[in-house]
Amino acid sequence: MSVVVTGVAGFIGSHLAARLLTQGEDVVGVDCLTDYYDVSLKGSNLRSLLDHPRFRFEHVDLAQDELRPLLADASCVYHLAAQPGVRNSWGDAFGSYVRNNIVATQRLLEAMRGSKARIVFASSSSVYGDAERYPTPEDSATQPVSPYGVTKLCSEQLVMAYRRSAGLDARCVRYFTVYGPRQRPDMAFSRFIAAAVHGDAVEVYGDGEQVRDFTFVADAVEATIRAGSVADPGDAIFNVGGGSKVTVRGVLATLGEILGRRIDIRELPPQPGDVRETAADLRRAEATLGWHPTVSLDEGLRAQVAATTSACG
Repeated sequence: MSVVVTGVAGFIGSHLAARLLTQGEDVVGVDCLTDYYDVSLKGSNLRSLLDHPRFRFEHVDLAQDELRPLLADASCVYHLAAQPGVRNSWGDAFGSYVRNNIVATQRLLEAMRGSKARIVFASSSSVYGDAERYPTPEDSATQPVSPYGVTKLCSEQLVMAYRRSAGLDARCVRYFTVYGPRQRPDMAFSRFIAAAVHGDAVEVYGDGEQVRDFTFVADAVEATIRAGSVADPGDAIFNVGGGSKVTVRGVLATLGEILGRRIDIRELPPQPGDVRETAADLRRAEATLGWHPTVSLDEGLRAQVAATTSACG
C-alpha cells in the first residue's frame, strides 16, 4: 500500500512527503506544476524527493486527467493541491480557483468512491472570514470574505458530502497561516525576510496591527499525518494553528532581533479579503489527535531565515 500526496511540489506538500518517507511509507507524489509562482522553486522542492527509492512522482492535472490508476494501491490520500492566494483570487483569476480547488477536489473524491482509502483534505482558516469569536472553534460559522476562502469552503463541504453520503473516510485540517522553509515567495514571511535581508523596506498591507495565528510547517505536517492516522476522527474537521496570536508588527520586531538590524516598514493600503484577526481553538485537535504545536515563532522564524540566507548563498 502507498500514500498519495497531491500538491507534492508545493510548500507544505513537499515537507509532508519527506516526513512520510522517513516514516517508511511508499509515497506517490502528484502535481501538475502550475506557474502560479516560479516552477523552478517547485522543482527544487521535488529534488530531494525524486532520488528516494520509495517515492514516485506523477505529473497529473486533477481537474482533467484520469485519476483512478493513482489510487489503486492507496491507503490514504493527503489532498493539498490547490490554487492558493487570497489577494489574487478576485476578478478574472477566479476561474482558475474554481477549476483547481473545487473541480479538482470533486473529481478526486469521485475517483475515490467505493475505495477503502481515506482522504485528508487541507482546508484553510480563510473559511471563517471575520470570525465571531477568538480563539475560533471548528463549529463556528463559516463566512469567508475572499473568493479563495469561498472555494476552500466549497471544497471542504464537498469532502464532507462524500463522507456523509458516499461513505468516504474523510477528514479536514484547517491550516492557520503556515510558514517555514520553502514557503511560497508571495507569502508574507517570505516577502518580509527577502526584503529585510537585502536591507529594503518591508511592505505591509494595512497598519500592521492585524493579528495572526502563525503555524510552523513541521507542526502542520505532524497534525496532518495524525489526522490521517486516527481511527475515529469524530467530527473530522480540525483546526491546525500555532498556539499563539501575534501582530504583523510583532513578527517584524522578532525578525529584526534575529537579523540584528532595524526593519523599515512601508505601509500599503489594506487588501480586500484580508481578515483582521485569526486564532485557532486547538482543543479538538488536542483531544482527538493528541496534537499540539511545539515550535515557537522565534524558533520557526530562525529556521526560515536560515533557509532563505542559505539559498541566497
